Amino acid sequence: MMCRMNADIELVKVEAQQVLDELLEESLIPFKLQAREVNSLGNEELVIRFHDSRLRSIDISCKEGESFKDAFRAALLERVGRLEGPYKNQKLVRNAGGFGR
Repeated sequence: MMCRMNADIELVKVEAQQVLDELLEESLIPFKLQAREVNSLGNEELVIRFHDSRLRSIDISCKEGESFKDAFRAALLERVGRLEGPYKNQKLVRNAGGFGR
């Protein structure tokens, strides 16, 4: 989906979840997130809310004609790179229960 001013919020939510699932599968994020809510803050800004205490939400800028998935993926990877606490510089390793240290 390309970014546009009147994007279908449900479609944005579905595509956001696809990106989250891909990043988890690629071990690029340290824990599972679910796109629970999407809010539009004007023409080029979206807030994806996860309702997760480790990462509550992310604001992304998405210019008209830009790939939403690419913009969301880049913004999320940048934000995850700034996590503090036990997730900072964590090496991701699969185990039976998900991811561990």
